[in-house]
Amino acid sequence: MEFTEITYELEGSVATITLDRPDRLNAFTVTMQRELNAAFDLADADDRVRVVIVTGRGRGFCAGADLGAGGDTFDADAKAKRVDDPGSGHRDSDADIGQSRYPRDFGGLLTLRIFQCLKPVIAAINGPAVGIGVTMTLPMDIRLAAESAKFGFVFAARGIVPEAASSWFLPRIVGIDRALEWCYSARVFPAEEALAGGLVRSVHPDHELLPAARELAQEIAEHAAPVSVALTRQMMWRMLGASHPMEAHRIDSRGVYSTGRSADAREGVLSFLEKRQPHWSLSASRDMPEWFPWWQEPDYE
Repeated sequence: MEFTEITYELEGSVATITLDRPDRLNAFTVTMQRELNAAFDLADADDRVRVVIVTGRGRGFCAGADLGAGGDTFDADAKAKRVDDPGSGHRDSDADIGQSRYPRDFGGLLTLRIFQCLKPVIAAINGPAVGIGVTMTLPMDIRLAAESAKFGFVFAARGIVPEAASSWFLPRIVGIDRALEWCYSARVFPAEEALAGGLVRSVHPDHELLPAARELAQEIAEHAAPVSVALTRQMMWRMLGASHPMEAHRIDSRGVYSTGRSADAREGVLSFLEKRQPHWSLSASRDMPEWFPWWQEPDYE
Protein backbone atom coordinates (compact mmCIF):
# COMPACT_ATOMS: atom_id res chain seq x y z
CA MET A 1 0.00 0.00 0.00
CA GLU A 2 1.31 3.44 -0.91
CA PHE A 3 1.04 5.84 2.00
CA THR A 4 0.06 9.48 1.52
CA GLU A 5 -0.65 10.71 5.06
CA ILE A 6 1.86 8.68 7.07
CA THR A 7 5.34 7.32 6.54
CA TYR A 8 6.63 3.90 7.55
CA GLU A 9 10.35 3.35 8.08
CA LEU A 10 12.26 0.34 9.34
CA GLU A 11 15.64 0.90 10.96
CA GLY A 12 17.16 -2.26 12.38
CA SER A 13 14.43 -3.87 14.46
CA VAL A 14 12.39 -0.71 15.06
CA ALA A 15 9.57 0.43 12.76
CA THR A 16 8.70 4.12 12.99
CA ILE A 17 5.26 5.26 11.86
CA THR A 18 5.09 9.03 11.39
CA LEU A 19 1.85 10.95 10.97
CA ASP A 20 2.65 13.09 7.95
CA ARG A 21 0.29 16.03 7.46
CA PRO A 22 2.49 18.68 9.08
CA ASP A 23 0.68 21.58 7.40
CA ARG A 24 -2.48 20.49 9.28
CA LEU A 25 -0.70 19.54 12.52
CA ASN A 26 -1.28 15.93 11.40
CA ALA A 27 -5.04 16.24 11.76
CA PHE A 28 -6.76 12.86 11.57
CA THR A 29 -8.67 11.71 8.47
CA VAL A 30 -10.28 8.50 7.29
CA THR A 31 -7.32 8.04 4.94
CA MET A 32 -4.89 8.35 7.83
CA GLN A 33 -6.85 5.76 9.82
CA ARG A 34 -6.74 3.27 6.98
CA GLU A 35 -3.04 3.85 6.39
CA LEU A 36 -2.25 3.43 10.09
CA ASN A 37 -4.15 0.15 10.19
CA ALA A 38 -2.21 -1.03 7.15
CA ALA A 39 1.07 0.02 8.75
CA PHE A 40 0.32 -2.08 11.84
CA ASP A 41 -0.50 -4.99 9.56
CA LEU A 42 2.94 -4.56 7.99
CA ALA A 43 4.66 -4.45 11.36
CA ASP A 44 2.92 -7.57 12.63
CA ALA A 45 3.77 -9.53 9.49
CA ASP A 46 7.45 -8.54 9.43
CA ASP A 47 9.64 -10.60 11.77
CA ARG A 48 12.37 -7.98 11.55
CA VAL A 49 10.14 -5.57 13.46
CA ARG A 50 10.50 -5.96 17.19
CA VAL A 51 9.10 -2.60 18.35
CA VAL A 52 6.90 0.09 16.76
CA ILE A 53 7.29 3.83 17.45
CA VAL A 54 4.49 6.24 16.50
CA THR A 55 5.24 9.96 16.22
CA GLY A 56 4.25 13.04 14.20
CA ARG A 57 6.05 15.20 11.70
CA GLY A 58 6.47 18.89 12.35
CA ARG A 59 5.15 20.83 15.33
CA GLY A 60 2.29 18.53 16.23
CA PHE A 61 1.64 14.91 17.04
CA CYS A 62 -2.01 15.03 15.99
CA ALA A 63 -4.32 18.02 16.45
CA GLY A 64 -7.41 15.81 16.40
CA ALA A 65 -9.99 15.27 13.70
CA ASP A 66 -9.62 17.40 10.59
CA LEU A 67 -12.37 20.02 10.99
CA GLY A 68 -12.35 21.04 7.34
CA ALA A 69 -15.99 19.96 6.93
CA GLY A 70 -17.12 22.57 9.42
CA GLY A 71 -20.28 21.83 11.36
CA ASP A 72 -20.74 18.49 9.61
CA THR A 73 -17.33 17.20 10.71
CA PHE A 74 -18.76 14.58 13.06
CA ASP A 75 -21.99 13.87 11.12
CA ALA A 76 -21.43 10.42 9.60
CA ASP A 77 -24.56 10.65 7.44
CA ALA A 78 -23.40 13.94 5.97
CA LYS A 79 -19.95 12.47 5.38
CA ALA A 80 -21.39 9.54 3.49
CA LYS A 81 -22.95 11.92 0.96
CA ARG A 82 -19.67 13.69 0.19
CA VAL A 83 -18.00 12.40 -2.94
CA ASP A 84 -14.53 13.15 -1.58
CA ASP A 85 -15.04 10.90 1.45
CA PRO A 86 -16.77 7.77 0.12
CA GLY A 87 -15.87 5.51 3.00
CA SER A 88 -17.13 7.66 5.83
CA GLY A 89 -20.60 6.15 5.83
CA HIS A 90 -19.34 2.62 6.52
CA ARG A 91 -21.84 0.51 8.43
CA ASP A 92 -20.74 -2.43 10.48
CA SER A 93 -22.94 -5.16 8.97
CA ASP A 94 -19.86 -7.37 8.71
CA ALA A 95 -18.18 -6.17 11.88
CA ASP A 96 -17.34 -8.09 14.99
CA ILE A 97 -19.84 -6.10 17.05
CA GLY A 98 -22.68 -7.57 15.03
CA GLN A 99 -25.52 -5.98 13.10
CA SER A 100 -26.07 -2.33 13.87
CA ARG A 101 -27.60 0.74 12.26
CA TYR A 102 -24.79 2.87 13.67
CA PRO A 103 -21.62 3.55 11.65
CA ARG A 104 -18.36 2.36 13.14
CA ASP A 105 -16.20 5.00 14.81
CA PHE A 106 -13.05 5.24 12.69
CA GLY A 107 -10.95 6.14 15.72
CA GLY A 108 -12.12 2.93 17.35
CA LEU A 109 -11.22 0.90 14.27
CA LEU A 110 -7.67 2.21 14.71
CA THR A 111 -7.35 1.71 18.47
CA LEU A 112 -8.77 -1.81 18.26
CA ARG A 113 -6.15 -2.61 15.62
CA ILE A 114 -3.39 -1.25 17.83
CA PHE A 115 -4.81 -3.23 20.74
CA GLN A 116 -4.40 -6.43 18.69
CA CYS A 117 -0.79 -5.69 17.72
CA LEU A 118 1.81 -8.38 18.48
CA LYS A 119 4.65 -5.87 18.87
CA PRO A 120 5.23 -3.33 21.66
CA VAL A 121 4.10 0.14 20.63
CA ILE A 122 5.74 3.33 21.90
CA ALA A 123 4.15 6.75 21.36
CA ALA A 124 6.65 9.59 20.95
CA ILE A 125 4.29 12.54 21.36
CA ASN A 126 6.18 15.45 19.85
CA GLY A 127 3.56 18.20 20.10
CA PRO A 128 -0.17 18.82 20.58
CA ALA A 129 -2.21 15.60 20.92
CA VAL A 130 -5.88 16.50 21.10
CA GLY A 131 -9.07 14.48 20.61
CA ILE A 132 -8.25 11.44 18.50
CA GLY A 133 -4.66 12.68 18.66
CA VAL A 134 -4.49 11.59 22.28
CA THR A 135 -7.04 8.75 22.30
CA MET A 136 -5.14 6.93 19.55
CA THR A 137 -2.17 6.69 21.93
CA LEU A 138 -4.11 4.97 24.71
CA PRO A 139 -3.71 1.38 23.41
CA MET A 140 -0.03 2.06 22.82
CA ASP A 141 2.05 0.53 25.59
CA ILE A 142 4.35 3.37 26.59
CA ARG A 143 3.91 7.10 25.97
CA LEU A 144 6.78 9.57 25.99
CA ALA A 145 6.12 13.29 25.55
CA ALA A 146 8.11 16.30 24.43
CA GLU A 147 8.10 19.35 26.67
CA SER A 148 6.06 21.16 24.02
CA ALA A 149 3.36 18.47 23.95
CA LYS A 150 -0.16 19.38 25.02
CA PHE A 151 -3.09 17.06 25.60
CA GLY A 152 -6.82 17.50 25.47
CA PHE A 153 -9.86 15.23 25.72
CA VAL A 154 -11.95 17.99 24.16
CA PHE A 155 -15.00 16.02 23.06
CA ALA A 156 -17.57 17.65 25.34
CA ALA A 157 -16.44 21.06 24.10
CA ARG A 158 -17.27 19.91 20.55
CA GLY A 159 -20.66 18.52 21.54
CA ILE A 160 -19.70 14.86 21.16
CA VAL A 161 -18.44 12.06 23.40
CA PRO A 162 -15.05 10.35 23.84
CA GLU A 163 -14.31 7.94 20.99
CA ALA A 164 -11.71 5.40 19.93
CA ALA A 165 -12.73 3.11 22.81
CA SER A 166 -11.21 5.66 25.20
CA SER A 167 -14.00 5.12 27.72
CA TRP A 168 -12.40 1.69 28.21
CA PHE A 169 -8.72 2.63 27.91
CA LEU A 170 -8.43 5.97 29.70
CA PRO A 171 -9.81 5.05 33.16
CA ARG A 172 -7.61 1.96 33.19
CA ILE A 173 -4.53 4.09 32.56
CA VAL A 174 -5.13 7.14 34.77
CA GLY A 175 -8.06 6.18 37.03
CA ILE A 176 -11.72 7.05 36.73
CA ASP A 177 -11.60 10.37 38.61
CA ARG A 178 -8.84 11.90 36.50
CA ALA A 179 -10.32 10.49 33.29
CA LEU A 180 -13.65 12.12 34.06
CA GLU A 181 -12.07 15.43 35.07
CA TRP A 182 -10.13 15.67 31.83
CA CYS A 183 -13.18 14.72 29.74
CA TYR A 184 -15.66 16.91 31.66
CA SER A 185 -13.44 20.00 31.58
CA ALA A 186 -12.35 19.41 27.95
CA ARG A 187 -9.34 21.60 28.69
CA VAL A 188 -5.97 21.33 27.03
CA PHE A 189 -3.20 20.63 29.54
CA PRO A 190 0.61 20.52 29.42
CA ALA A 191 2.95 17.55 29.38
CA GLU A 192 3.82 17.93 33.05
CA GLU A 193 0.19 17.41 34.04
CA ALA A 194 0.03 14.37 31.77
CA LEU A 195 3.11 13.03 33.54
CA ALA A 196 1.68 13.69 37.01
CA GLY A 197 -1.57 11.98 35.99
CA GLY A 198 0.15 8.86 34.72
CA LEU A 199 -0.78 9.40 31.08
CA VAL A 200 2.84 9.56 29.95
CA ARG A 201 5.94 7.76 31.21
CA SER A 202 8.36 10.68 30.86
CA VAL A 203 8.79 14.19 29.46
CA HIS A 204 11.82 15.14 27.38
CA PRO A 205 13.28 18.22 25.73
CA ASP A 206 11.86 18.26 22.23
CA HIS A 207 15.13 17.33 20.51
CA GLU A 208 15.66 14.40 22.88
CA LEU A 209 12.22 12.78 22.47
CA LEU A 210 12.85 10.48 19.50
CA PRO A 211 16.32 9.42 20.70
CA ALA A 212 14.77 8.49 24.07
CA ALA A 213 12.00 6.52 22.36
CA ARG A 214 14.51 4.71 20.16
CA GLU A 215 16.76 3.89 23.10
CA LEU A 216 13.81 2.33 24.92
CA ALA A 217 12.73 0.46 21.79
CA GLN A 218 16.24 -0.88 21.30
CA GLU A 219 16.41 -2.06 24.89
CA ILE A 220 13.22 -4.08 24.37
CA ALA A 221 14.37 -5.41 21.01
CA GLU A 222 17.75 -6.57 22.31
CA HIS A 223 16.65 -8.34 25.48
CA ALA A 224 13.13 -9.72 25.01
CA ALA A 225 12.03 -12.81 23.06
CA PRO A 226 9.47 -11.87 20.36
CA VAL A 227 6.92 -14.58 21.23
CA SER A 228 7.24 -13.81 24.94
CA VAL A 229 6.62 -10.12 24.25
CA ALA A 230 3.63 -10.78 21.98
CA LEU A 231 1.99 -13.05 24.54
CA THR A 232 2.79 -10.73 27.44
CA ARG A 233 1.28 -7.76 25.61
CA GLN A 234 -2.03 -9.53 25.00
CA MET A 235 -2.12 -11.15 28.44
CA MET A 236 -1.61 -7.85 30.24
CA TRP A 237 -4.08 -5.82 28.19
CA ARG A 238 -6.82 -8.44 28.17
CA MET A 239 -6.57 -9.17 31.86
CA LEU A 240 -7.50 -5.54 32.58
CA GLY A 241 -11.08 -6.64 31.95
CA ALA A 242 -10.90 -9.92 33.86
CA SER A 243 -13.36 -10.41 36.69
CA HIS A 244 -11.17 -12.72 38.80
CA PRO A 245 -7.44 -13.57 39.03
CA MET A 246 -8.33 -17.15 38.10
CA GLU A 247 -8.74 -15.94 34.51
CA ALA A 248 -5.14 -14.79 34.53
CA HIS A 249 -4.02 -18.00 36.19
CA ARG A 250 -5.56 -20.08 33.41
CA ILE A 251 -3.77 -18.13 30.70
CA ASP A 252 -0.53 -17.88 32.69
CA SER A 253 -0.56 -21.66 33.03
CA ARG A 254 -0.93 -22.15 29.29
CA GLY A 255 1.77 -19.57 28.64
CA VAL A 256 4.32 -20.93 31.09
CA TYR A 257 3.78 -24.48 29.82
CA SER A 258 4.08 -23.54 26.14
CA THR A 259 6.98 -21.11 26.37
CA GLY A 260 8.82 -23.19 28.97
CA ARG A 261 9.21 -26.01 26.44
CA SER A 262 10.39 -23.73 23.64
CA ALA A 263 13.78 -23.12 22.06
CA ASP A 264 13.63 -19.53 23.25
CA ALA A 265 13.28 -20.60 26.89
CA ARG A 266 16.39 -22.73 26.53
CA GLU A 267 18.23 -19.89 24.82
CA GLY A 268 17.14 -17.41 27.48
CA VAL A 269 18.59 -19.54 30.26
CA LEU A 270 21.80 -20.46 28.42
CA SER A 271 22.51 -16.89 27.33
CA PHE A 272 22.14 -15.75 30.95
CA LEU A 273 24.42 -18.47 32.28
CA GLU A 274 26.96 -17.85 29.52
CA LYS A 275 26.78 -14.06 29.98
CA ARG A 276 26.02 -13.26 26.33
CA GLN A 277 23.27 -11.71 24.25
CA PRO A 278 20.42 -14.13 23.42
CA HIS A 279 19.73 -15.21 19.85
CA TRP A 280 16.01 -15.83 19.57
CA SER A 281 14.83 -18.32 16.94
CA LEU A 282 11.02 -18.00 17.29
CA SER A 283 8.88 -15.26 15.75
CA ALA A 284 5.49 -13.81 16.59
CA SER A 285 4.26 -14.18 13.00
CA ARG A 286 4.59 -17.98 12.84
CA ASP A 287 5.44 -19.49 16.25
CA MET A 288 2.64 -18.47 18.58
CA PRO A 289 1.24 -21.39 20.65
CA GLU A 290 -1.72 -23.32 19.33
CA TRP A 291 -4.09 -21.81 21.92
CA PHE A 292 -3.45 -18.25 20.72
CA PRO A 293 -5.68 -16.23 20.41
CA TRP A 294 -7.39 -17.85 23.37
CA TRP A 295 -10.18 -15.26 23.62
CA GLN A 296 -11.60 -16.50 20.31
CA GLU A 297 -12.21 -20.02 21.60
CA PRO A 298 -15.95 -20.80 21.47
CA ASP A 299 -16.05 -21.95 25.09
CA TYR A 300 -13.62 -19.37 26.48
CA GLU A 301 -15.02 -17.36 29.38
